[in-house]
Amino acid sequence: MNFSELGLGDSVLKAVEDAGYNTPTPIQKKAIPIVLMGRDILGCAQTGTGKTASFTLPMIDILASGRAKARMPRSLILEPTRELAAQVAENFDTYGKYHKLSKALLIGGSSMNEQMKVIDRGPDVLIATPGRLLDLFERGRLLMTDIRTLVIDEADRMLDMGFIPEVEKIVSLISPMRQTLFFSATLAPEIKKLADKFLMNPKEITVAPPATSAETITQGLVMVSHDDGKRPGGGQKEKRIALRKIIANEDVKDALIFCNRKRDIGTLYRSMKKHGYSVGQLHGDMTQPARMEMLARFKNNEFTFMICSDVAARGLDIPALSHVFNFDVPSHAEDYVHRIGRTGRAGIEGYAYTIAVPEDQKYIEAIARLIGKQIPLIMAPKETNSKNTTQSKKPSIGERKRGRGRNRFRKKELLGKKGFKSRTEQSQHETIISTQQNDNDDFVKFGDSDHVPAFMQKPKDK
Repeated sequence: MNFSELGLGDSVLKAVEDAGYNTPTPIQKKAIPIVLMGRDILGCAQTGTGKTASFTLPMIDILASGRAKARMPRSLILEPTRELAAQVAENFDTYGKYHKLSKALLIGGSSMNEQMKVIDRGPDVLIATPGRLLDLFERGRLLMTDIRTLVIDEADRMLDMGFIPEVEKIVSLISPMRQTLFFSATLAPEIKKLADKFLMNPKEITVAPPATSAETITQGLVMVSHDDGKRPGGGQKEKRIALRKIIANEDVKDALIFCNRKRDIGTLYRSMKKHGYSVGQLHGDMTQPARMEMLARFKNNEFTFMICSDVAARGLDIPALSHVFNFDVPSHAEDYVHRIGRTGRAGIEGYAYTIAVPEDQKYIEAIARLIGKQIPLIMAPKETNSKNTTQSKKPSIGERKRGRGRNRFRKKELLGKKGFKSRTEQSQHETIISTQQNDNDDFVKFGDSDHVPAFMQKPKDK
């Protein structure tokens, strides 16, 4: 099947072709004809499935007939974060370039006066975060009674971020004679309850179970030991050492590195800069212009690694991402699937590595239950000896500044009685990394293992 069989108009089809797409994804095949029919949709789709185009393409066709009135837009797309809203706006520009349609991007961190001017010109579609939309409404700057198509995107993240009361208020301001498209990465009971409240006789579409990970993703788990006791967030220094060693043995083109806490993002960012890596960071304290600039630089390959949190990275559209590193194990198993789903897309092989400490055992087990398999335990690669290098905009992998101390390696026994389950099956791969405290982070001792996976080996210099 190709896009021409979905019922889209010629102008939209030409824009899709210009963007380099020929074959629709499963969510697009199922959703686009239903949207064009005017039915409500309850869609369950993971990140990277082409979900955004599944509603923007038919919306552009629908909006092509008729015009909006001043302060009375005809369509509304709600997103939980600024970055997601901005990316949807980019999609609207890409696929609507042959139509004379207008949009208003209403997000925090941007000039409200400029947004008011756009609203006064009568945009066809509003793309907004709930808070900024309600702020403008309460100031009397827009009316929502003429909205006929409502999209509630990433509903599960809306729930996690506490935006549901705002969403409920917004929905109450819109005519019940509307079409509602409701998308979520999961269909938990709370999500279904919301869907029942917002939708009327919806068509339910599920294209990928939320507990699955793509077969094109090679996953690996590296265990790290530390002497910080059982305090939360222990082993940060040891994990930084492990991360550098994994990176040095991987052909990383573009990578996201996930941290659970904002303060750890800054600490890891400074450490990686110190060691010569080309790296950026993305967190909630950044201004919107700074966040958008950082994203643009990453997409333009100005640096290789982006350190971020789950909320900051939600929905990032980076098609060629080669690696995902979980510097911290996510406390919610679903977030693991969302994180690693940013690599291995479009049939291209990707890699996802998770660094864990013994205190993370319950989270690792929860992830295993969700995805239906254990994350393979792998041996952390030994650091290779290479000449000192200088930092460039995008250094080759392993290129970094060396400290004065030399690496010392000693063997350590495998994890003891507090280890993970299924040890018989995993023992040939399992290892523990422990570190001795020193100023340059470079004393490491490794566990015994007779096997190093091929993708973890660094080719020898000829």
